[in-house]
Amino acid sequence: MDLTDEQLERYARHIILKEVGGAGQMALLRARVLVVGAGGLGAPMLLYLAAAGVGTIGIVDDDKVELSNLQRQVIHTTKDIGKAKAMSAAEKIAALNPDVKFDIHAVRLTDDNAQDIIGAYDIVADGTDNFKTRHLVSDTCVTLGKTLVSAALGPYEGQLATFKPHAGEGLPCYRCFLPEAPGADAERTCADFGILGAVAGMVGTMQALEVLKEITGAGESLAGKMVLVDAQSMMVRKIGLPKDPACPSCGAK
Repeated sequence: MDLTDEQLERYARHIILKEVGGAGQMALLRARVLVVGAGGLGAPMLLYLAAAGVGTIGIVDDDKVELSNLQRQVIHTTKDIGKAKAMSAAEKIAALNPDVKFDIHAVRLTDDNAQDIIGAYDIVADGTDNFKTRHLVSDTCVTLGKTLVSAALGPYEGQLATFKPHAGEGLPCYRCFLPEAPGADAERTCADFGILGAVAGMVGTMQALEVLKEITGAGESLAGKMVLVDAQSMMVRKIGLPKDPACPSCGAK
């Protein structure tokens, strides 16, 4: 497979990067990425993954677009209100880059379907807002040996990490970081405590960047680390995440 003249022009700014080049762009075009959630994090992430030429993008979301989503979920428009988010997002991807194929999964991930859906992709990007789904995604990725790029949001803050315990001794999974779901207060969403819309755009774009780095090999992986973003002070910290040898998901059985 060679890049066409149109692709050479479309991805020229990637190709001239020595860390990406033609080989990295080809890797992007061959990649299969599953984005779980087409909301605040998924919206900017999907746009940047599609613009970068990720060859196949799966979109998992069982919600419909609501007016209150539009303050931060920038892939959707006013005309999309009432439409399935997965379908709305897929339409924008198709308009942005015809190189990209998309799979629509307008369902909620469950124990019954998670392995079938996640197993079809190389990398999973989780942008969901509940711990049950996050743990399900993480456990499935551990079982299938898939790399997981995970992010979460608060009113003015975000966190971002890459989990791939299959890639090296000492690398943690999401359960090493958070073994069980915290109390009921932690399950509140942006509908409960609010969020400044651009925070979702900033962290979702960072999440897309980490996915692109994992595919191309450019830069340093976040595996074993977590980035904490405070948008009010514009402070960014990186902390280490140790592996839990007794982790029920990725630890020694």
